[in-house]
Amino acid sequence: MQLLLSAAAHQRIKDRIAPFVGDLDIVTVTDPDSFQRNGQDISGDEVDPEIVWTTLDAYGAGLLPTLMGRILKGSKTQWMQTFNAGLDAPIFKSVMAKGVRLSKSNAQAVAIAEYVLSHALALIAPIAAQAQLQASKTWKSTPYREVSQTRWTLIGAGAIGTEIARRAKAFGVHLTVVRHSDKPADMADATITMADLSGVLPESDVVVLACALNDETRDLANDAFFDALKPGAILINIGRGGLVDEDALKRGLDAGKPAYAVLDVFQVEPLPADSWMWDHPNVRISAHTSNSGQGTPLRGDQLFVDNLRRFLAGEPLINEASPSEVGL
Repeated sequence: MQLLLSAAAHQRIKDRIAPFVGDLDIVTVTDPDSFQRNGQDISGDEVDPEIVWTTLDAYGAGLLPTLMGRILKGSKTQWMQTFNAGLDAPIFKSVMAKGVRLSKSNAQAVAIAEYVLSHALALIAPIAAQAQLQASKTWKSTPYREVSQTRWTLIGAGAIGTEIARRAKAFGVHLTVVRHSDKPADMADATITMADLSGVLPESDVVVLACALNDETRDLANDAFFDALKPGAILINIGRGGLVDEDALKRGLDAGKPAYAVLDVFQVEPLPADSWMWDHPNVRISAHTSNSGQGTPLRGDQLFVDNLRRFLAGEPLINEASPSEVGL
């Protein structure tokens, strides 16, 4: 059985997997279409892996086309571990259509959850107002609504949503979770489906988009969404840019619904320099980087190590995707 991964990724985990991989044929990639086994160059004809691990370092080094290409061209791949949490890119449908099992990453969940809470707290507490008073040397009280008195609506109950919920509930917020079924979500005060979303938007102080992008959720945050939203609310999108109709968002912001938008993802990335969002005073922008906590790469490596052991032992995989998640 053959495992294909980047040379950098193998270097990080080789000692951890050595006790259980046996005679697994490990092939590494250092440059596009350049393959090695035990440090020696091999022909691409020898590469038809049963297991492929796509990592963030492989993405940064431009190696994803090589790794993904071997799956699509080959005939043996049984399982792929990805660094992605979302599977809306068409390539994942092509991979799973070949019968390849696919497991998603949950390594970024902690970092993204901390990003969400950091921005929400900074906008709920009067930090900016206090900075302005300090700059003007003005001694003035700044009353504010306590976080524990706010109501949050979290759209999406996957690994990222779960970590967001855990942190929000630690502050005592009232949490409504929106998911595919109304089966009670962990830590939620209320669980609803998308059909009932409009009923909770008028009372939501913070709305977090943490769901997958698909036909049901594309342009979820549209004019009707913002019309229903509570004046003064905060919108945070760490899902996909396609969840938000950006023209409708501008109209909503102009009406104070929401009062602020925290956006880590956009319809077009990188965000064009002429986008109105760069200069809007009530928009907070980051460059699809909410996952960039120091612990994310370490958790991603350990997830693969754990899943590789499970795969070789015939045990269930952590965070395995269903075909329906890619539209099959």
